[in-house]
Amino acid sequence: MASITIRNIDDELKASLRLQAARHGFSMEEEVRRILRQALNRGAKGLGSKIHQRFNEIGGVDLELPERRDLPRAADLKP
Repeated sequence: MASITIRNIDDELKASLRLQAARHGFSMEEEVRRILRQALNRGAKGLGSKIHQRFNEIGGVDLELPERRDLPRAADLKP
């Protein structure tokens, strides 16, 4: 795993980070990793959104969906 060093962090920011990490029960390093992960994943889209975007770019696709008549039922998992 790689590491980074961040210099010139304001004392107040570092104190806030330390308190937030303590509230969440993590070290400051883990709290920073969680914050970065969350910030970078905000723009991430799920598979359905990516498929929709791909087809939308070519004009979309209209599908005829059959009417649902059967009620949901439990799966039979017996061998």
